[in-house]
Amino acid sequence: MVGSDDGLLDVVVPWLEAGLAAGDVTVLSCAEETAELLRSAVGAPDTELLSDPRVALRGARAPDAVVATRRLLDRAAASPSGSLRVLGAPEFGPDPRTWREGQRYESVVNDLLAGSPLDALCFYDQRQLSAEVVASAGQTHPHLLLDGVRVASAGYLPPAQYLPALPLPREPMEDGPPLFAVDGAEELAPLRHQLAAVLATCVPDREQVGGLHLAVSEIAANAFRHGTPPVSARVWASPDRVVCTISDRGAGFADPLAGFQPAHGDDLSRGGMGLWLARKLWDHVDLVPGPGGLTVRLSSPLH
Repeated sequence: MVGSDDGLLDVVVPWLEAGLAAGDVTVLSCAEETAELLRSAVGAPDTELLSDPRVALRGARAPDAVVATRRLLDRAAASPSGSLRVLGAPEFGPDPRTWREGQRYESVVNDLLAGSPLDALCFYDQRQLSAEVVASAGQTHPHLLLDGVRVASAGYLPPAQYLPALPLPREPMEDGPPLFAVDGAEELAPLRHQLAAVLATCVPDREQVGGLHLAVSEIAANAFRHGTPPVSARVWASPDRVVCTISDRGAGFADPLAGFQPAHGDDLSRGGMGLWLARKLWDHVDLVPGPGGLTVRLSSPLH
């Protein structure tokens, strides 16, 4: 955590200089003004201190951030050290409903990239982030850097413990009547067509409606293939937001890394892309367990 530019420079500049001296591919994933401040302090051009905001969820959703990091790791394999060094300032957004996605990513990325030749340092700016988000850093990071010394985080929780503990408040629209509702859907194909029709009426951007429908169709397919009937669906919409839920009576699954990368790796022909596509194409994806089964809730602002 940092609370001033001087505090940031004191901690980060020696760490960046060590990476450059070692021959690491060294990347800044932060606001551009912060990147310029660091380049000036280190005295390194952008050809040495690279920039990729996607790694810290800046202009990217979690699955795309993972892909961006893996591509940087491929690039680093040809560097003198063979290692990647990333400074990240995670983007959480101003709305509390968006914080969960950042917190989830910060938790799971440790496991997703475990064993990679990667040294990552995240900084949480106390001038910009809420106290709740700043406090979560100790829970999602196994180590902290205190006065330049790496120490174990006493509050750290592995993803299997941290993710289920995140609060899952209802979307406000869920308390009103849905635009579309079906219970006990008997077949996948008709449900897909119904979802396409209703999304077309409430999502004005044609490109966005295609992506949202693709993802929710895959979530519905998961409910039919892997869940327990009956399968139900709901859609709510306002002038600036859409919410969709797919529910079944199954117990769900406990893999905390589900959906942050394809289930079968790079071989997309094997399937396992439903939750991954949802996280790529909707802004917010919540797995909501309950006594009646599992609900996957998708929500996004409208373009």
